[in-house]
Amino acid sequence: MSSKKPLIDHSLRATWQSVSRMYTEIAKQYGITMALGLTLLNIDPKNGTASTALGPIMGMEPTSLSRLLNSLEDLKLIERKPNPHDGRGVIIHITKDGLDKRDLIKKHVYAFNQGVEKQLSPRDLEGFYATIEALNQQTQTNESINVI
Repeated sequence: MSSKKPLIDHSLRATWQSVSRMYTEIAKQYGITMALGLTLLNIDPKNGTASTALGPIMGMEPTSLSRLLNSLEDLKLIERKPNPHDGRGVIIHITKDGLDKRDLIKKHVYAFNQGVEKQLSPRDLEGFYATIEALNQQTQTNESINVI
């Protein structure tokens, strides 16, 4: 048996794929995809969210986000309304059906997070968030790419 530790990026990728599969299965129960469910979670349920603000919140390119919004609109889970403060902008609002799905998905997300938190000590959880911050900083500086 090898005592070699897996690379950090491999562990991160494998874990995200596992979480992604779990959320995909949950979303299927509600007739949507994981991406659509996560989009619903990022839209303000009371006031809506400006379409231009949603991309940066979700870390998505405009074309990918546009496809998601079109799908949500086709499913009648959101509606687009003119921005009353800026005639050029659009506010994305969640419909009644969208709110119902959002609430169900939100319960699953919270349950998952609580389940993980129960398995970790406060110190381990603090270490996890410190690790995530270090990973984010590393990707921002591109130090891992500049090897030559």
